[in-house]
Amino acid sequence: MKPVTELIIIGAGPAGAAAGIVAARGGAKVTLFDKAKYGRDKVCGDGLTPRAITALEKLNIDYSDAHHIVGLRMIAGSTHRELDWPHTSRFANHGAVWPRRSLDKHLIDAANEAGVTIHWETEVTPIFSDSDDEQVIGVEVQTSNGAGLAQGTKLLGDMVVVATGAQGQVAKMLGAVRDPDEPFGLAIRSYAESPRHSDSHLEACLTLKDSAGTAVPGYGWIFPAGDGTVNIGVGALSTMKNFKKLNLNNLLADYRSLTADTWNLGPNLDRPRAWRLPMSTQKRYGKGWVAVGDAAGLINPMNGEGIDYGLESGSLASELFIENPGTAPELYDRKVGEMFDQFLRTGRRFSFLIGHPWLLRTGLRIAVGSDAVAKITLGVMGNLVDSETPGAAGFVFSAADKALALADPILRKSRAS
Repeated sequence: MKPVTELIIIGAGPAGAAAGIVAARGGAKVTLFDKAKYGRDKVCGDGLTPRAITALEKLNIDYSDAHHIVGLRMIAGSTHRELDWPHTSRFANHGAVWPRRSLDKHLIDAANEAGVTIHWETEVTPIFSDSDDEQVIGVEVQTSNGAGLAQGTKLLGDMVVVATGAQGQVAKMLGAVRDPDEPFGLAIRSYAESPRHSDSHLEACLTLKDSAGTAVPGYGWIFPAGDGTVNIGVGALSTMKNFKKLNLNNLLADYRSLTADTWNLGPNLDRPRAWRLPMSTQKRYGKGWVAVGDAAGLINPMNGEGIDYGLESGSLASELFIENPGTAPELYDRKVGEMFDQFLRTGRRFSFLIGHPWLLRTGLRIAVGSDAVAKITLGVMGNLVDSETPGAAGFVFSAADKALALADPILRKSRAS
């Protein structure tokens, strides 16, 4: 009989929960830690792509209480394109809006039902081997609510999964931090009541401007939640001119004023909350550990989305762990690279391109100028385009990857500041 292996997970978001579900169902002993309380909320846009829905279905997660979304409405100036998600053999043909409190609760409850031992309000850091200071062998409790493991408790495991979201203390200890030469994003969101809360399309405004009238590489969104409210927010990339001076609250307020009448928005139901979007990492695995989801920089630079990548990478890490804990970290890094690296690298290079306002304006006119091109844009915004995508979208992606690779040195040297 195969011996029971022990997996330790740091972080109870979608990536960590997915890792726990797959590992526990596969027969591993799994312990998960999160510094927050059970039922914690996570600031997010709450949108789920068809790719994310497919990942949830593979985990057998019941998302019937999420609001069903059939497509995306893209707005660029006076041009509006409303398209349904495509039918493909790889992904579902619908998405959803599911507030993170509900999404995360369903996932972590499924992990608990699968047999994962969960310690809430408990912060841990990696333990390294005495004989090899790069080998992670477990974790040590740093802070605890007192109801579970005491401070200083050490727990050993065959592998540690870092699912801590935006890279923090644990990531710094392991060297899994953002590459300072690569772009990152900032986003802010709130909720408001709207009679259009049951709309079946997400809405994304691709033509944002800051208070000085500078074009912002990013977009504003309204995601109908189906519960009387909509999630309204804006996001921007660090490649834009005067990014350090960008006031997210003002940008959101300006976007809100543009959409207030068409969506008949009520007052904000909560204080707008902002968050950082790491879009790269210097390291996503090492001896005895892997980073998944946001902690691995797995975020689409062109839409700020990462839930689907978190679910997929967390699941993959545990699948490989079940097969062979010893080879899982290195094999995980290789497979994640095959799945995501080309697309995300192209997205990061593209973000340098659209950091220049005149290029951004030109690009947006092309991106939604016709149904054919808009369908490719839809695939990019839905995380449906990657190295395995067939047809026109796959061809355009491959061509863009090659062209941007050649232009990358120039784009970086001439980046807006």
